[in-house]
Amino acid sequence: MADTVLYDVTDGLATITLNRPDAMNALNIEAKVLLRDTVQEAAADPAVRAVLLTATGRAFCVGQDLKEHIGLLMQDHADGTGGTMNTVREHYNPIVTALTEMPKPVVAGVNGVAAGAGAGFALAADYRVVADSASFNTSFAGVALTADSGMSWTLPRLIGHGRAADLLLFPRSISAQEAHELGIANKVVPADELAQEAAAVARRLAQGPTAAYAALKESLAYGAGHSLAETLGKEDELQVRAGASEDHRIAVEAFVKKEKPVYLGR
Repeated sequence: MADTVLYDVTDGLATITLNRPDAMNALNIEAKVLLRDTVQEAAADPAVRAVLLTATGRAFCVGQDLKEHIGLLMQDHADGTGGTMNTVREHYNPIVTALTEMPKPVVAGVNGVAAGAGAGFALAADYRVVADSASFNTSFAGVALTADSGMSWTLPRLIGHGRAADLLLFPRSISAQEAHELGIANKVVPADELAQEAAAVARRLAQGPTAAYAALKESLAYGAGHSLAETLGKEDELQVRAGASEDHRIAVEAFVKKEKPVYLGR
């Protein structure tokens, strides 16, 4: 089980790597439990200042492991429990909540196809570095399911309601280039440079003013569901907090001295 999801923390950067390459990183129960627990561990660890979510092999994550899923559905039918879809509540929702709400930036290094919940997890990150050979697919309607893994919240906020409805109602493979044009991919790089570039972006964030990044995440999430007046009030609240931080003092002093700031994350 420990090999299904790899975890490393170095110099404030937590790297979480999906590691079922032979199954295109499909999410069986084992992987979902460990991914949930690992993401929550990174979120709670004060030594972690940024998170990189990536994967091994030729896929980022193709979503639910349908081979395991069909067996569980058959068992549901046999015993009448219907508990298979509890995975949304028990696994997917906690993973997406931790990714979106942790007070630290999350980078997704999308090395290959990201489909279904795999795409949902990538969309839950704050920044996506995508290999030029990668692709995205909402997938859900293709197997007679509705959106989960937060996609009905994240996707329309990235590309608008109309485009999100199109991609959810008519699932198709979206190339890295189209994903960039739509606003899903922040940066597209050659496939052989993906690991290096995604790690570089994540390390840069880990070394930055992470308390300010946390406030930015909070502000963006708040603004998505509140009025301008309410959002202005939230910006005031968060800016007062940021202005009192050690990192702000360090940044101003470094600017005056024409030095590079070394942030503490507080």
